[in-house]
Amino acid sequence: MSDTMLRRARGAAYTPPAAAAAVSPARPDWLMLLAALAVAGALIRAIWFTPIERLQGPAQKIFYIHVPAAFIGLYIACVLVAVSSVLFLWLRDERLDAMAESAGEIAFVFLSVVLITGPIWGRPVWGTWWEWEARLTLSLMLWFVLLGYMLLRNAVEDRAMRARFSAVMGVLAALLVPFIHLSVYLFRTMHPMPIVLKPERPSLPEPMLVTLLISLGAFVLLFAALFRTRYRYALQRDAVAALEEEY
Repeated sequence: MSDTMLRRARGAAYTPPAAAAAVSPARPDWLMLLAALAVAGALIRAIWFTPIERLQGPAQKIFYIHVPAAFIGLYIACVLVAVSSVLFLWLRDERLDAMAESAGEIAFVFLSVVLITGPIWGRPVWGTWWEWEARLTLSLMLWFVLLGYMLLRNAVEDRAMRARFSAVMGVLAALLVPFIHLSVYLFRTMHPMPIVLKPERPSLPEPMLVTLLISLGAFVLLFAALFRTRYRYALQRDAVAALEEEY
């Protein structure tokens, strides 16, 4: 019997544990369920139990989605991509590459939420859907860089080369984050100065600040649930791929 036939026979008789786990019935993800309930509760509080801002009206309530999504996408997910990428280039641990990949996709999702909710909020307040000002333009640039990051991961077949190239691109993507944060100080933009992330006390009425903190906590929990699920999938996928190459 040829080697190829022997490998096929072994594959038919033996299912690798990782492959079996990949097709086994999934257990309820309690962290994801808790995150969904937390986000729903935060939205209910923002819509029905938080005062309407006097100047901007009901449109200002998008603030409680827009700001937490920006905080998660920029300051948590993108930073995690950069840190994981740098550590991967140093240690060559594939788990760090899986972390960077997972965080990069989640950063793309949250930044997409930012770019969708921003124009919806800006239209009634600014009188326009889009303005080519510094913060919006830099955020759109980062969105395209993250899109390229994901396309790169799907375009390169060699795992080692893909991980190295992606790590470099992940670090470059994160370099845009401080420019986005400082854009309101460096350029004349339509975005206001920070009202929460500033050295002094947040200049936000207490009911609105409490709602924002609740929403931020719910989005952090959602990020943790999404990241854990995506990271587990990446590890399982790589394990199955490695076993398929072996068998």
